[in-house]
Amino acid sequence: MKSKKTVLIIALGIICIAIFINLLKKDLWDINEVLLKEEMLSIGHSVETINLLEVTPFNWDVVYSFPPYTPKDHIYETVGYKWDTISETVNERMNQIVFLKDGKVVCYLYGYPENNGYGIFSESENNKDVGYMLNIKDDLNFQVERRNNVVYLRN
Repeated sequence: MKSKKTVLIIALGIICIAIFINLLKKDLWDINEVLLKEEMLSIGHSVETINLLEVTPFNWDVVYSFPPYTPKDHIYETVGYKWDTISETVNERMNQIVFLKDGKVVCYLYGYPENNGYGIFSESENNKDVGYMLNIKDDLNFQVERRNNVVYLRN
């Protein structure tokens, strides 16, 4: 009888550890955002323009830049599916950028550049209401700006 209790306690312990580890596991888009931040912050001070592919250390084929106040449902509809960690921007200075590979989110950038340490701004007057899309075949050259220890890319 005692050995059954011991086995049950060990089994429950293993299950608890597995659940805890799973809770700590980050999603791919979060991991890639950390890698993107590292690359962005490592851009040399003498660099004036850079290709977006040079600072994205993950594979992607489409990137969307959504204007401020874009509703979540519109973003979900545009990218083709819902994922759980999306927020709506509440200010014109915020970034809302989604990188996709084969239709799946591989990196999600959200927030104020001042808080993130970097910002990426890609816009066109034709797409201000719906968001701006670039794919890897487009001109991906961005101007590099630095203000108050924040790196900005603008095209």
